[in-house]
Amino acid sequence: MQTALPALFISHGAPTLILEPGTTRSFLTSLGQSLPRPKAIIAISAHWTTHQPTVTSTHYPETIHDFGGFPDELYQMTYPAPGSPQLAERVQQALHQQGIAVQQDSQRGLDHGAWVPLKLIYPLADIPVIQLSVQPNLSPAHHLAIGKALAPLRTEDVLILASGSATHNLRDFFGRPIDAEMPAYVEQFNNWLITSILNNDQAALLDYQHQGPHAVQNHPTPEHLLPLFVAMGAGLKPELLHNAATYGVISMAAFAWH
Repeated sequence: MQTALPALFISHGAPTLILEPGTTRSFLTSLGQSLPRPKAIIAISAHWTTHQPTVTSTHYPETIHDFGGFPDELYQMTYPAPGSPQLAERVQQALHQQGIAVQQDSQRGLDHGAWVPLKLIYPLADIPVIQLSVQPNLSPAHHLAIGKALAPLRTEDVLILASGSATHNLRDFFGRPIDAEMPAYVEQFNNWLITSILNNDQAALLDYQHQGPHAVQNHPTPEHLLPLFVAMGAGLKPELLHNAATYGVISMAAFAWH
């Protein structure tokens, strides 16, 4: 058994991240080379929302192209990583032990919040991947508890990869150039988020909607920030891995918890 893998939160941006050269794409392509190779991956994506935690138990998850209006090249891409019903069962057991009800889905594949960053991080698609859903109807504390329940799996060579966005105001996204500067409201929230994480200020983060500057403007809906709390719950010592932005309003900040 190797040293416990970190729990990661990465901002996945638009699906075109995989096509567009930039600092975040370069960061993700180098990330897999800097990590020990996991035996399996649990991806917690902002793009799978359910009322109750659900884990995929598909043997061969399909690549879901859950987006529209993008270049044809994106729709030809696949990420044929195997699934792992055994890991799905292990996740279900770990959550049940902490009093968290969870169900399995034997049909669902990998959405772009999972396969786009994974195609950059582990392009060979030879590591088993399962997905775990988020619950926008439930609190950040609920997702933190999920992360704490999953934490022991890190010592079993399982990588916890939470995928969302440090900021996510799509209403202010369209029409901006990819290298646009951050508006003040985005920069203030992004700086607050980074500082709060590095200071391990969980109380402030769990109450981000009230304590984070312009929190609701940066996250009109919570699903893109909720994966962060899963990663935070699964580790203790935070590290800032990456800090950049695309189109100004989308912070691509990424963190690890060791």
